Amino acid sequence: MITPSNQHWHRSILREVRRTIRAQCERQGLIGQSLYLGTLGLVFMLPVVASTYIGLWIDEKLPGYSVRGTLSGIVIGIAVGALNVYLIVRERR
Repeated sequence: MITPSNQHWHRSILREVRRTIRAQCERQGLIGQSLYLGTLGLVFMLPVVASTYIGLWIDEKLPGYSVRGTLSGIVIGIAVGALNVYLIVRERR
């Protein structure tokens, strides 16, 4: 029988049981986690590679810009890739 003194304990136990059941239902398997991590890696690396190639192209077209374009492309790509990963992780939570 639930009395007013142990009603608080009863509510907290029910809340924890519901949270545990919800977590078990939403849990992903190994394949789902692997796909998620692979997607994060791809979303991070594509801007890095693309901006590096653009920087390299700029270096080849403009004389006197030995590696500035390439290095700028790498830095910009890392920043954009990190932002992409952050937005995807934040959206999932």
